[in-house]
Amino acid sequence: MRRTVSLTAVATLATAALALAAPIGQAAQASASPSHGVSVARACAAPTKKDQMACNALQVTAGTPASAHAESALTAAAAPSGYGPASLQSAYNLPSASGGSGQTVAIVDAYDDPSAESDLAVYRSQYGLSACTTANGCFKKVDQSGGTKYPRGNSGWAEEISLDLDMVSAACPNCKILLVEASSASMTNLGTGVNTAVRLGARFVSNSYGGSESSSDASYDSTYFNHPGVAITASSGDGGYGVEYPAASTYVTAVGGTSLTTASNTRGWTDTVWSGAGSGCSAYDAKPSWQKDSGCANRTVADVSAVADPNTGVAVYDSYGQGSGWMVFGGTSAASPLIAAVYALAGTPSSGSSPSSFPYAHTTALNDVTSGSNGSCGGSYLCTGTTGYDGPSGLGTPNGTAAFTG
Repeated sequence: MRRTVSLTAVATLATAALALAAPIGQAAQASASPSHGVSVARACAAPTKKDQMACNALQVTAGTPASAHAESALTAAAAPSGYGPASLQSAYNLPSASGGSGQTVAIVDAYDDPSAESDLAVYRSQYGLSACTTANGCFKKVDQSGGTKYPRGNSGWAEEISLDLDMVSAACPNCKILLVEASSASMTNLGTGVNTAVRLGARFVSNSYGGSESSSDASYDSTYFNHPGVAITASSGDGGYGVEYPAASTYVTAVGGTSLTTASNTRGWTDTVWSGAGSGCSAYDAKPSWQKDSGCANRTVADVSAVADPNTGVAVYDSYGQGSGWMVFGGTSAASPLIAAVYALAGTPSSGSSPSSFPYAHTTALNDVTSGSNGSCGGSYLCTGTTGYDGPSGLGTPNGTAAFTG
C-alpha cells in the first residue's frame, strides 16, 4: 500500500505515521509542492505500533532540487546532483582534511544492507575520498550483538544506511565507520545496537530514526542511551512540529533540520528552518539541567541542526533493492550523522561528560538560524526560527567544531 500526500503536508507525516500501515520496505509517497519544487518519498515504512521506529530519510523522486549543481559549481568538477563533501564542509566550516583520524563513528540502523560497503566505495571514490573498507580497517559491519549474523535485507532501510554512511564520510573523511544492523526496527533491537556500538568502542553514535513518545521512554533512556562520555545523536523527525523518540531522550543530542542554500554573505551560506523538521516539548522526558528555555518544562527538541530539506538535499549512492544508484536525499536522517561526525572532528568527549550539553556552553560557535517555521505552535519559539534558541533548529548549525567539544 502506498499513500500520497502533498509535500506541504510533510508537517503532518509524524502524526499520520501510525495510520499509514505499509509493508516493511515500502515507502509512503509525498508529491510535489509549488513552494518546494520536488517530490519526495519516505524511504522506510511508517511505524504502526508502540516501540516501532521509522527512519527519517526522504528521497527526492521528481523535480530538480536547489542543491542540484552546488557541488560541481564549488569544485569545478562533474558531480552527482545534491550537496557532496566539498559543499557540506564549506557550509559548516569543517576541518575535514585534518580532523577525525582515529575516531570511530557508529551508525545504528535496522535490517541489512548487503551492498553497504560496495556502495560506500562508489561514494567515496566519486569525491576523491580515501577508501574505507573492511580490509583496511576503516569500515566494519556487525549485527546488533556485535557478530556477523546479519538480519534480513530491507531496501528502504538500506537507503537510510547509505545516507548515513555517506554523510559521515562527507563530514569526516578520516573517521572510521561502524555499522550496527538491528534485527528489526523496534526500539528494543535498535537500542541493543546502540549498546553494542558503545561496547565496541564507538564514542560517537548516530540514530536516524524515530517513533512516537511513550511512557516507556524513561526505561529506554536508562537502558540504551545513558552512556557518559559518548556523543549520541538522534534525528528530530520529518513530520514538522511534534516530538519523536529517541530525539526526546535526555541523553542524546537531538538534531533538527534546515534548508541550506548558498548566499552572498561572509559565510557564503545561509540556513532557514526546514518546514519538516521535528520539534517541540517532550511529554515524558525531563528537562536536562543545561537546557534553559522557559516555554517547555520538560525536554525541548532540538539541540542543534543541519541540512535536512530534500529541496536542498544531499547526494547519496545506493544500489540495493529499490536503490537506483545516485539519488538525492533529505530528512533529519541526513542531519544526525553529519552532527555525529562533527562531534568526532571535535575530539573525544571527556570521561563522564554529557556531550549533548556541549553546544549550550559554546553558543557563539554555531550559525544561528533565525527564520522559518515547521508548523503552528501559537507563534512561539518551539516551532519558529528566532534569534538564539528555537525548537526546529536548536542553537543552530555547526560553524567549525568548537561547539562540540567538552
